[in-house]
Amino acid sequence: MPKIKTHKGTAKVLNKRKNDIKIGKPGSRHNTGSKSASFNRGCRNGSNLSKADQNRLKNII
Repeated sequence: MPKIKTHKGTAKVLNKRKNDIKIGKPGSRHNTGSKSASFNRGCRNGSNLSKADQNRLKNII
């Protein structure tokens, strides 16, 4: 069987943990000076992918 290559764009966005996959909040990468402070604070906390998305993406990261 040939190996599955890592999808580099996805690997840069997702962080693989022991039991789950962590992803950052959207909208937190640029133009944060014009966004509200509460929005920026909320973007600091990441979130976990759902189990369905984890099963779909676990082979490419």
